[in-house]
Amino acid sequence: MMNQCSDKMPGDMGFHMPGEFEPHEGTFLIWPVRPGSWTHAGQEAKPVFARLAREILEEEELYLLVDAEHREEANEMIGCPGHARLHFLEIETNDAWARDMGPTYVVAANGERRGIHWKFNAWGGDVDGLYADYEADSAAAPKMCEALGDDVFDAGDFVLEGGSIHCDGDGTVVVTEACLLSKGRNPELTKQEIENRLLHYLGQEKVIWLPRGIYNDETNEHVDNVFAFIKPGEAVLAWCDDPLDPQYDMSREDLKVLEQETDAKGRTIRVHKLLIPKEPVRITQEEVDAFAFAEGEDQREAGERLAASYVNFYILNGKVLLPQFGDERDALAVEQLKTLFPERKIVPIDARNIIVGGGNFHCLTQQIPKKG
Repeated sequence: MMNQCSDKMPGDMGFHMPGEFEPHEGTFLIWPVRPGSWTHAGQEAKPVFARLAREILEEEELYLLVDAEHREEANEMIGCPGHARLHFLEIETNDAWARDMGPTYVVAANGERRGIHWKFNAWGGDVDGLYADYEADSAAAPKMCEALGDDVFDAGDFVLEGGSIHCDGDGTVVVTEACLLSKGRNPELTKQEIENRLLHYLGQEKVIWLPRGIYNDETNEHVDNVFAFIKPGEAVLAWCDDPLDPQYDMSREDLKVLEQETDAKGRTIRVHKLLIPKEPVRITQEEVDAFAFAEGEDQREAGERLAASYVNFYILNGKVLLPQFGDERDALAVEQLKTLFPERKIVPIDARNIIVGGGNFHCLTQQIPKKG
């Protein structure tokens, strides 16, 4: 096991979390097999994961967590046998949400890179967690860092998921109150105490608290589904133009905060509105019947609205992987991102078989920044 650097927080040692848009060495991804998260134990999701893997391999290293039983399947479906950038890691997990249970990476001015191991409790533990068996997920981050030869900062009992934070790489971190102040995370800490930990762990100078995330997001409204930095001082916000939709007021609450705040460097953040799908994305009875839920696991119901958002894209070195929902606004999201990321290729990918699992491309991936 690599050194657990728990005596000091990263920010106190000169480390900071870079923006996702900054250069990557690679990306973590986890092969989907959990029958309570993926229809037919991943049968429909796996081709999408394989597509994501191929797109990643064109740009950077891919570190794919997969057990021995499914390694050959993953290798065949990805279709890049022997690819120099493809690295299989036999690290046990309970599910496939690499963003949330994997390490959050920080870097130092001298080029050193380390991971942060947050406590993971399946988005709420005994209060409102989504599954009861999350021990392997919670223990995976140090093993993932060890596989890359990176040391680890251990955050101890501080509960956090990677999808609940967004950093601009220039001193600002954005979160939602709905998530970080939820009773299933760190109820013994005040808002100020949580903010202080974020600043010191992530090496940031300012926290901006958005009130809400995406309606019916079972993560208690992670920020990465509603807001994302595309560069320092510039971001996208999930938007709704239907006054009868619950998201209408939620997005406006967030915009009000962003309009009144400045970032760590005193800049007013330029916000681009990214409309959510026009028609709510709902789970079907056929999809519900294709799950096999374990005892204590959150179960889905036919007609349930899913937290579909185009903001849950993933930025690669030369691409942006953008979820699509078969909605009339899919093409609009593509065109908007082409304008916002002129130096990157926008890759639209059907995400229906991913959103039924509760998240999307950003939730599935975790960037590994380049060492200096």
